[in-house]
Amino acid sequence: MSHPVRVAAVAANFGPDLERGLAKALGIVAEARASRTDLLVLPHGTLGGYLPDLVDIDSAQVPPALAADDPVFELLRQACGPLTVCLGYTEVEEVHGTPVQHPAAVCLSGDGVLGRHRKVHLPPGEAELYAAGDRLAAFDTPVGRLGMLIDFDKTFPEAARTLALQGAQAIACLSAWPASVTDRASRLPQDRQSRLFDLYDCARAAENQVVWISSNQTGMHGSLRFLGQAKVVGPGGDVLARTGSKGGLAAVEVDVEAEVARARRTLHHLDERRSDVYET
Repeated sequence: MSHPVRVAAVAANFGPDLERGLAKALGIVAEARASRTDLLVLPHGTLGGYLPDLVDIDSAQVPPALAADDPVFELLRQACGPLTVCLGYTEVEEVHGTPVQHPAAVCLSGDGVLGRHRKVHLPPGEAELYAAGDRLAAFDTPVGRLGMLIDFDKTFPEAARTLALQGAQAIACLSAWPASVTDRASRLPQDRQSRLFDLYDCARAAENQVVWISSNQTGMHGSLRFLGQAKVVGPGGDVLARTGSKGGLAAVEVDVEAEVARARRTLHHLDERRSDVYET
């Protein structure tokens, strides 16, 4: 029988200082456990931050990278206990003796690593520095079947749809999503990227009839101004909880399984697809 769980999306500023980022993350995890949160989604770049510039890439300071088995993840695992936590970082691996870096996310609890994701869709700028992931995979967690995406991934409907078809009833999208770098508005609510960030969150939840947990960075880093706007969206595209542009926590209690089932009772988008007429 399904039951309500408390899910929370974080809007916060995480910079390139790994020790400071870890300490901040551990503090947020402790507060989440104290409030009996079941699923906590931290931003992309929680450990190591994000690029300070997406135009002048050659002079940008690249965030520090961590191996997938770095001891920092064991510290986080120990801190999680029964809490399920998603967070983002830059991952490095050796490929034929050459270090290759990926924007990456990990989901863990006190039981260990539950799932991983490497960003599949790289925007201009990032594509000059990082290698793209080649896999989208849902996985089981104590709060149900979950999928992860990293910011620009949500621009592409196919990414979220793939996770939903694999049984994900909730999708965590971890972002370091800035305001427009080419056509900046004087006020964030009027910014094109601000509107798109909210639009994608609600559309992906509604079209796949899943619970969508969207985290994001806040504040300034280099030339980038991050949007915040963390939120939890229900399977009908309705925003259940959200933050503004400043740091905060969008938290709500929701019965994920029951809400997804209710949304799909009459119109079941996954079953009603016409894949025979779609172009691949």
